[in-house]
Amino acid sequence: MKMLFTSTKQTLSRAFCLSAALICLSTSNSAWALFSDDEARKAILDLRKTLATTQLELQGQIEKLKADNAELRGKIEDLQKQGEDINSSQKTYYQDLDNRLGNFEPRSITIEGVSGIVQPEEKKAYDDALKAFQAGNLKKASEAFSAFAAKYTKSPYLPLALYWGGNSKYANKDYAGAISQLQSLIKKYPDHPRVPAAMVTLGNSQLESGNKTAARKTFAEIVSKYPDTEAAKDAQQLLATTK
Repeated sequence: MKMLFTSTKQTLSRAFCLSAALICLSTSNSAWALFSDDEARKAILDLRKTLATTQLELQGQIEKLKADNAELRGKIEDLQKQGEDINSSQKTYYQDLDNRLGNFEPRSITIEGVSGIVQPEEKKAYDDALKAFQAGNLKKASEAFSAFAAKYTKSPYLPLALYWGGNSKYANKDYAGAISQLQSLIKKYPDHPRVPAAMVTLGNSQLESGNKTAARKTFAEIVSKYPDTEAAKDAQQLLATTK
């Protein structure tokens, strides 16, 4: 590359000198005095021919420089892509390894503000119960969530198991079971984000059980404690219709 730049520099210098000579011959009266007309014309033609040749050589070298630069850029881009591919492959590998290890080792996680250590079989038990609920198999879901809550008393999934378990029982018209699980959630995790919605289901369970006084108290508490929530809007409507 260095030799190419040196050659280009020499060519440019030669072209400049030839151009200067051509200008001098074209404009200087003293120069014309040294040659006959034929000799002068021949000298000018020779200079023009030499200049044209030099310009062609220079253009060729410039084109070669452009080609070399393009090739170099292509190699750099290839190297960059190879580096990106390697990084992507490594990331995928370690993510896959982490997921596989997660199937056999306990993991520390935080779920909706509740932190704890989760065993692989513990997460599977919760996931299976939730899938049953989502599939509309409420009896199976209710039993699975109750079993989970009894077995994994310190699980970060426990608040959700109590919440979905209470809703499953309410849907199955097991109002006493729903009240028990939802009250357990509210007592153990009073600041949990699911509490306002859990209280709505609790109030409905109390109402369906025939305890209107307890239901109205629950609805009023929701409006008072959580005024800017959807649960408060629902509770306000229920209060208006519960006499």
